[in-house]
Amino acid sequence: MIRTLVALVIAAFAFAAQAAVDANKASQAELETVKGIGPGLSAKILDARKAGAFKDWTDLVDRVGGVGPGNAARFSQAGLTVNNSPYVASAAAQADKTAAKPKATKAEGAAPASKP
Repeated sequence: MIRTLVALVIAAFAFAAQAAVDANKASQAELETVKGIGPGLSAKILDARKAGAFKDWTDLVDRVGGVGPGNAARFSQAGLTVNNSPYVASAAAQADKTAAKPKATKAEGAAPASKP
């Protein structure tokens, strides 16, 4: 009986530790429970939030310095949400990534043509 009770208490604490932290509602201490968010970044999030709640992840990424798509994805995996939604990379962000990478051509490996 006691073992079951102890196991339930431990399970409850483990579940609470994995609970989502919403960027629009969390205190600085709650934001800092998300892996990768320290005092500096949590302060930036709170300062940006003073101008108004974040509409979505794109809004958070645009308004908070130090949070890009890569960090947003990591923070989301660690439990951060915006309006109770996890981060989902937008199609536009994916298109920007592929457009930024130069595409290989057949002529890249060839020697430059000589002038007559």
